[in-house]
Amino acid sequence: MAKQNVAEQFVDILKQAGVQRLYGVVGDSLNPVVDAIRRTKGMEWIQVRHEETAAFAAGAEAQVTGRMAACAGSCGPGNLHLINGLYDAHRSMAPVLALASHIPSSEIGLNYFQETHPDQLFRECSHYSEMISNPQQMPRLLQTAIQHAVGQGGVSVVTLPGDIASQAAPDRAVEHALVTSRPTVRPGDAEVDRLAEMIDGARRVTLFCGSGTAGAHAEVMQLAERIKSPVGHALRGKEWIQYDNPYDVGMSGLLGYGAAYEATHECDLLILLGTDFPYNAFLPDDVQIVQVDVRPEHLGRRSKLDLAVWGDVRETLRCLIPRVQEKKDRKFLDRMLKKHADALEGVIKAYTRKVDKHVPIHPEYVASVLDELAADDAVFTVDTGMCNVWAARYLTPNGKRRVIGSFSHGSMANALPQAIGAQFVDRDRQVVSMSGDGGFSMLMGDFLTLVQHDLPVKVVLFDNSSLGMVDLEMLVAGLPSFGTSYQGTDYAAIARAAGAYGVRVEKPKHLAGALKDAFSHKGPALVDVVTDPNALSIPPKISAEMVTGFALSASKIVLDGGVGRMVQMARSNLRNVPRP
Repeated sequence: MAKQNVAEQFVDILKQAGVQRLYGVVGDSLNPVVDAIRRTKGMEWIQVRHEETAAFAAGAEAQVTGRMAACAGSCGPGNLHLINGLYDAHRSMAPVLALASHIPSSEIGLNYFQETHPDQLFRECSHYSEMISNPQQMPRLLQTAIQHAVGQGGVSVVTLPGDIASQAAPDRAVEHALVTSRPTVRPGDAEVDRLAEMIDGARRVTLFCGSGTAGAHAEVMQLAERIKSPVGHALRGKEWIQYDNPYDVGMSGLLGYGAAYEATHECDLLILLGTDFPYNAFLPDDVQIVQVDVRPEHLGRRSKLDLAVWGDVRETLRCLIPRVQEKKDRKFLDRMLKKHADALEGVIKAYTRKVDKHVPIHPEYVASVLDELAADDAVFTVDTGMCNVWAARYLTPNGKRRVIGSFSHGSMANALPQAIGAQFVDRDRQVVSMSGDGGFSMLMGDFLTLVQHDLPVKVVLFDNSSLGMVDLEMLVAGLPSFGTSYQGTDYAAIARAAGAYGVRVEKPKHLAGALKDAFSHKGPALVDVVTDPNALSIPPKISAEMVTGFALSASKIVLDGGVGRMVQMARSNLRNVPRP
């Protein structure tokens, strides 16, 4: 039997860790690893057109599966292209292992062709970034990298010179049992007891939920019922907490809606559950605040806390609920539910004002029809910018759908690459990329990746020939719009030329039929919808600071606009509210 080389050992360990594919672009220093993948059953090399796409795809795969995913880039410029997607994965706490192949080890430090220092470059967007400079470091260094990515939730980077990858692996390498999943973390009894005392002593309690409530929906509802608490959420908490939620008061933040802001400010006690909500200007500074988070470094970095609870949300609530006295008074909850429903009714005009006849097509209408026609278990990937607005307002969560975006990093061009990673996980599951024409055209080359691999991703393109969110920023700042417009482009024709299904929609009456045809098409499809760049209505007192960087200054007003089916959801939650 031929002796195993370092590249083969590298691939074997990734396979043991549950990795099924590597996304990347092949080349020079990476060739030994790619060749090892070619000869390894159960491992795929996923060729993309740009390494940034590889990193975004790996991050999305990790978010859909909860398992570690992997990507790779060749030396110098190749692995440098990974960095933006890795920043996104790291800030999304997605476990990703990135292989940054390197120049020949004998040339490091001599300004060799394509030389960079990847073990240093990736440190800010990873938990672990080290270089294998000797075959004896394998497999311990790779195993350590895997355990950092899985255990801490984020990125690990391994730098591997091409010549080292081709050398013989050590005969008696020490191999550890791999950590491939994270444990639950239970807080101490003292913290749980103190939290119970604070809840029992408060008249009005509000729960505000983030992505850390994934898997804890039942426990959050049980606590809300026991203490008669309204439940608000951040954007990343929407998919986990909004559905089947009779205590829902909407979302806070610039894209928020409903009564979430009021509920967080008019309570006596605000409990932040699994959220690292960054916009502290939306949080109160005159109420008691408790934060529960599995990552202790998140505790207290957004607001002053009266109690910090280090623990997994689900396990914390399981410990807490039996210790909390049941509240009988529903007045605060019912008042917030009514405010929520009334607030949504107040902006519903943006959804009902003959949008089914308006040309150019209202993007709200596109999002609403998409929400109705998409599968119950669809995965939506959402571009940064105005697509975030439409996803926040119109996509209806149900416990089976997923919504993935660059919600923490805020990168353009994320939706198409993330759709690639989500679709590779399950070719039979519907994956919809909600793309803006700005983001789509930035990494448009990887639409060819869909065609090459026959991935049935459906790209719904909100084509307004502009950078809509930047237009809004300039408008609010009193600046003339400049550098934000694009020439009109028939992206459907480009899709057809690439060998995919493509259709352009310019009239609302054709939209539903076009989406149905695209969804029934077995391969990749693009629906190019020409939308109105001026569709978003905003309050007259909105400030520049509110929009720029999604921050907030003195005024606490959020962007106005339609809210789709959430009005019906809010009204249904009022059934138990006593009528005057």
